[in-house]
Amino acid sequence: MSPDIENLMKLQDADKEIRRLQEEIAALPKRVAEIEQKLAGHKAALEAAKTAVKGDEADRRKYETAIQDLKGKITKYRDQSLEVKTNDQYKALMHEIQFAEQDIRTNEDKILDLMVNVEAREQKVKVAEAELKTESAEVEKEKNEARERTAEDQKLLADWAAKREAIRGAIDPDLIRHYERVMKFRGTGIAEVRDQKCLGCQTLLRPQTYNEVRSGKTIECESCQRLLYFDPKREDPANKPVPTAKKRAKAKVVGGRSWFYRPDFDEVGEVFLALANSEMRSSCRVYDAHSGRKIGITRNREGDFATAFAHELGAGIQLRPAPSDKALDDWGDELPSVILDELHADVKSAQPAPTTEPQTAAS
Repeated sequence: MSPDIENLMKLQDADKEIRRLQEEIAALPKRVAEIEQKLAGHKAALEAAKTAVKGDEADRRKYETAIQDLKGKITKYRDQSLEVKTNDQYKALMHEIQFAEQDIRTNEDKILDLMVNVEAREQKVKVAEAELKTESAEVEKEKNEARERTAEDQKLLADWAAKREAIRGAIDPDLIRHYERVMKFRGTGIAEVRDQKCLGCQTLLRPQTYNEVRSGKTIECESCQRLLYFDPKREDPANKPVPTAKKRAKAKVVGGRSWFYRPDFDEVGEVFLALANSEMRSSCRVYDAHSGRKIGITRNREGDFATAFAHELGAGIQLRPAPSDKALDDWGDELPSVILDELHADVKSAQPAPTTEPQTAAS
């Protein structure tokens, strides 16, 4: 594993820890606000209970005052009854006394109702006061813990930021730029390769790409653009480097028009070659095996393509016959998807089937 990859792994670990600390620091004020909101609820409940008690006291005083006023009226009416001259005047005063006595009984009933509820209301106040006292102590404790945690996180954040800068300075600037650009959109900028897959996006890698990553080359994933690395310590012993057609010493050529598959064509990698013989000359068209796009121009040379394009053929695998030059020209710079799928199916069929050890019968 290259030093740049090792440092990028350390850088990614630092970035993850920095992001975690930043999120935790940002969340702590929200937690304190939630705690204080809960405390405000207990304060409001206590104030409501006290307000209800005060309201009952005010109502009781109002009813008691009304009773005193009514008793005064009754005394007044009784004194007046001693001075009246006619029977009608006496009856009128007696009616007023009766009405006042009825109002006194009504107010006394209201006072009794208040007295029945006063104990429950006072108990509610005591409970609210106890809850507020307990909650206030808990809130202060949690707020102090939040402040301490924030201070600790900020110190750790500063330490990790310093570590990150030190690691960053030891990595190639171009790799840093690529890593940070990908991390901005995907959360991570580097991914491990295992079982021929990018563990960042779970995309299966091309055999050549997989083998290059295993060899220590710094390559980006064609799907997610993360920089890839391979850790031999985490490799399943059953997994081996993906075999390529390099083991074939020389392509076997049959016919005058044919497709060939090359897994290692120059700097391109996997390609399909369309070769054809025509009147002492031969032609070669090269297409990217993944996108189907034509690479470069059509090459024309003297002689049979097996000889004229021996270098291009290399140890390639011959597939189905190639179509006519007119059909190839009509396709232009990109193979039809159906043709590309058929060629991939030919390659798969041409690969040797895996051998299995014969099972022996148990004795």
